[in-house]
Amino acid sequence: MSFVKRLVQLDVDSTFIQQEAIELLAARAGVLQEVSAITESAMRGELDFEESLRSRVSLLRGLPENVIAQIQEEITLTDGAQDLVNSLHAQGHSVALVSGGFIDIIAPMIHVLSIKYYKANKLEIIDGVLTGGLVGPVIDRSAKAAALHEFAVASEVKIENTVAIGDGANDLDMMAAAGLSIAFNAKPVVVEAADLSINEPSLKSVIDLIGLR
Repeated sequence: MSFVKRLVQLDVDSTFIQQEAIELLAARAGVLQEVSAITESAMRGELDFEESLRSRVSLLRGLPENVIAQIQEEITLTDGAQDLVNSLHAQGHSVALVSGGFIDIIAPMIHVLSIKYYKANKLEIIDGVLTGGLVGPVIDRSAKAAALHEFAVASEVKIENTVAIGDGANDLDMMAAAGLSIAFNAKPVVVEAADLSINEPSLKSVIDLIGLR
């Protein structure tokens, strides 16, 4: 049987990593309760993602830049995430990460895992302090779907051979665009839209689910 190359694209917060990075930042800024309420509403699809993200980030204004390095140390990969990436790369497949969170926090992890394809939001930092703003376009639902198409072309994978894995409403467009979609401990609206669903705190079953073992 001839080799069929795949691109597996994953959401980051609460999918590829166990935490919601913005909530870790919010805890340091003393605004966790306010940020969590906005996050939950956005994940349920009740709020426009860009509007909700900018609202949450604005609450981080004044946080010192050195907090980012501390939070990088707090981030923990979801069980099976590293093995999934290593297995896919070893078999000649491609992996992409797309995040409504922040490249500032996940950049070291991307480097360590040799992940070539990624997109995330960028915090605006001036004179060593978070301004409460963002730099560049927001990575929202449509941007995640566009990234899937972009990375599929870049990695020479047909769109029908792509896999998208996510947990929130922000992942719905990329999941709809992918050849196969997997909901990971997801909100009901995402489970309903997905082809397959994982309801355990591990990504170990992904290789089997997409038929690569």
